[in-house]
Amino acid sequence: MKPKLIVIGGGAAGFFCAVNAARLNPELSVTLLEKTSKLLTKVGVSGGGRCNVTHACFQIGDMIAKYPRGGQFLRKSFGHFFTTDTIQWFEDRGVKLKTEADGRMFPESNKSQTIIECLVREANQYGVEILMNRDVKAIHDTGNGWTLETSDKKPLKADFLCIANGGGNKIESFQWLSALGYAIVPPVPSLFTFNMPHHPITKLMGISVEKVKVKIIGTKFIEEGPLLITHWGFSGPAILKLSAWAARDLAVIHYQFKILVNWCEGDNEQVVREKMLIARKEMAGQKITNRNPFQLPQRLWEFFLQSLGIKEDLRWADLPAKLQNRLITQLTSQEFVVNGKTTFKEEFVTSGGIDLKEIDPATMQSKLHDRLFFAGEVMDVDGVTGGFNFQHAWTSGFLAAKQIAEKTRNQ
Repeated sequence: MKPKLIVIGGGAAGFFCAVNAARLNPELSVTLLEKTSKLLTKVGVSGGGRCNVTHACFQIGDMIAKYPRGGQFLRKSFGHFFTTDTIQWFEDRGVKLKTEADGRMFPESNKSQTIIECLVREANQYGVEILMNRDVKAIHDTGNGWTLETSDKKPLKADFLCIANGGGNKIESFQWLSALGYAIVPPVPSLFTFNMPHHPITKLMGISVEKVKVKIIGTKFIEEGPLLITHWGFSGPAILKLSAWAARDLAVIHYQFKILVNWCEGDNEQVVREKMLIARKEMAGQKITNRNPFQLPQRLWEFFLQSLGIKEDLRWADLPAKLQNRLITQLTSQEFVVNGKTTFKEEFVTSGGIDLKEIDPATMQSKLHDRLFFAGEVMDVDGVTGGFNFQHAWTSGFLAAKQIAEKTRNQ
C-alpha cells in the first residue's frame, strides 16, 4: 500500500504542497481536498487577474521586514526556499516571470490563468487526486495516521496531513484544530481600505497620488506609497500596508480612528514652504489654480484650493500669508476621520491562525503531531501587499512537501 497524504485546501499553499510532494516521492498517494467548487481562487483574482506571484526581493533580511506577523519565523523558512527558488520553479515549467518597477513579479503573459494552468498541469502529471466540495469537519489522530470527517459523510484516511485551508474570519473556524490541542491566535482582517463616509474628497474617486505619507494619529504606524481615492475613502498600497501593520490595533478600536496625510511625497512643512516661496516668485502673475508646483493631480489641487476658499482667479503674488499657511498645513498634514473598513477583495488576508510556536519553520511540521503539517495563511503569518503572501504560500507548501516526501520515502 502506498503511503497516503491528504492536503486540506485547494489554494496556492495547498496546491504547491500537493504537486511537490507527489513529484518528490512517486510512491506517495496524494489527495487534495477543496471545500468549494473552485480551485486557486486567490491566484485567479490576485493583481487584478494577473497574479502577483512573488516580489523581486533577494535578501532575506529585507524580505522578512515585509511581514507584520511571522517575519522571524520566515527567516528560517526562507533559508530553505526563497524568492529565487519560486522564480526558478515556475521558469523550469515554462512560466517566466517579469518584474515591475515597484518590485512586484507577474507571469510574462500578464494572466493569472498561466499560473493556474501550470499548477493544474503538475497535479495531472504526478497523479494528484482532487476532490471538490469536501469541507473537513473534524480530524482524528489514530496513532499512526489520521481519519477525516468531511461534508459528504464519508470518512477519509491518511498517513500524513497538510492543513492549508487559509485564514478563518472567526476563531470558531479554527475549532476543529484547537480540539487537537493547537493554540490559535484570534484572527482579524488585514489588508483593508479606510472608509470615510460622506467626506467631500470621495467625490474625486479614481484619482491616485503616486507618493504620500500616511500616519495613524496617536500610534507609531506610518507608511509611504501610492494612495487611491475611492467612493468610500482611501485605498492603494500606502493604505493597505498601513492596515496590515496596524491590523490588530485597529480591530481593538473597531476601526474608528484618525489619520494624517502628507500629499507632498513626505516632504516636511519647511520643504513645502520653500517650494511654495519659489513658486510665488517664479509664477507671481499666474493663477494659483492653473499652476501646481507639487505635481498633484489637477482635480485634487483644485479641491484643496476650493476647500480653503482660494478663488480661481487669485494669482500667486496675491496669496495672503494666512491662506498660504493653511494650504501648507493641508498639503503636509491633512487630518481625516476614518469610520470603518472595506475588505480589499483581491488581496484580503487575515492576521492570526495557528500559533507559530507550535510549528517547525524549517519543515512546517507540527511540534504536537509528527504526521501533521501546515502551509499558508492558516498559520499566524501575513505580509503586506506586493506578492509577499504568495511567497509565504510557496515556501511553506514546498517545505511541507519536501519533509513529507522524505518521511514517506523512509517508511
